[in-house]
Amino acid sequence: MKEDPLLIDVFRAYYDARKNKRNTRSQLDFEFNLEEKLVRLYEELRNHTYKVGKSVCFITGSTVKREVFAAHFRDRVVHHLLYNYTAPIFERTFIADSYSCRKGMGTLYGVQRFEHHLRACSDNWRNNCYVLKLDIRGYFMHIVRQKLYDLTMETLWRYAPRKNSKGKCWADVLDYDLLEYLMREIIFNDPTLDCEMRGTHKDWEGLPKDKSLFHVPKGRGLPIGNLTSQLFSNVYLNALDQFVKRTLGEKYYGRYVDDFFIIGKDKQHLALLIPKLSSFLEEELGLTLHPDKVFLQQAYRGTAFLGIFVKPHRRYLLRKMRSRISVRMDMMNRCLSGREVDRDGLLYISCVANSYMGYMRHMNCHRFKRVLVERNVSFSKRGDFRGEELVFVPFLTGFALLFFPFFPVSHLFSSFFPL
Repeated sequence: MKEDPLLIDVFRAYYDARKNKRNTRSQLDFEFNLEEKLVRLYEELRNHTYKVGKSVCFITGSTVKREVFAAHFRDRVVHHLLYNYTAPIFERTFIADSYSCRKGMGTLYGVQRFEHHLRACSDNWRNNCYVLKLDIRGYFMHIVRQKLYDLTMETLWRYAPRKNSKGKCWADVLDYDLLEYLMREIIFNDPTLDCEMRGTHKDWEGLPKDKSLFHVPKGRGLPIGNLTSQLFSNVYLNALDQFVKRTLGEKYYGRYVDDFFIIGKDKQHLALLIPKLSSFLEEELGLTLHPDKVFLQQAYRGTAFLGIFVKPHRRYLLRKMRSRISVRMDMMNRCLSGREVDRDGLLYISCVANSYMGYMRHMNCHRFKRVLVERNVSFSKRGDFRGEELVFVPFLTGFALLFFPFFPVSHLFSSFFPL
């Protein structure tokens, strides 16, 4: 008997959803009678009886508060299923300078492309150029769901007769009835209904109303925290990307979620683009530019983008980024002080520390790295800090800070913790 491809896709989506979620309570609960639950989910999807479950709402962030709706693990499986089906199609429509929620891209790639555009427009900093940087007010909370649904389905149906990378038509590979059903269920689902609140009412104090789904008009807003919301945010603003690149003809343009920039040599020309962009966003997408986050300045003075301050031939971490890294490193230092941490915890902490150090290798912040390492008393230091690649080797009582510029990290870890 031939297996239904949908059942295989559901199992594959489950394995995708559980990555980095193996120890969460929702995932562990789902693993009880796993096959039975996945088969039941498969039957609901096949019969179009699947309904989105209850979400968990909480506030995250100390400096900038954000309202997050975390979906149940069962719904996360469906999100990954829909993502695996539709992302290859949507990926073909995106421009090269859309950086968020795309494989091989991210904040560092966005900063590198931003600097690349600055160099290209200024002839490697020999000539003057200007940067126009803008932001959309309450982006996720003001997405028009009906407009989003129309954009997603129009794109999917437009690509239905076209061939994928294997030479098969998308209409023959994908179940478009299922896609349309899942799009409706996920996009038009209101997570504020019957949600589980985590925290106290005090946590919501200071959160602007235009950043909360509880105060947005009906038919607007997507929950922050879902994989599909990240994908849909790219699809929704792809219209803006095409408008800037095709209609306005701007060459030096890039966007990360709702932060975008345009670089040019004529300051007056960039200033005239602001009302055009504002009108397009309001008329076509129902969005508004944030009036306090419109910046137009000379490039050589330096411009902040994605937590990095870019100046000619150098990059610096913004103060908020340094503070965030310091708080996280201090927290890990306290975890290692006077207590034993299990093997998984040590490996997690070492990976986080090395991730920060690897990220900061791309910035001009040698002094900050030096201070960051030296002030953590639970780090056992060996050798001098000369800016080489850092490798944190976890021990039961803390870290040994070693310097192996050419030594594979995987070999180093395996010598202490055979996997």
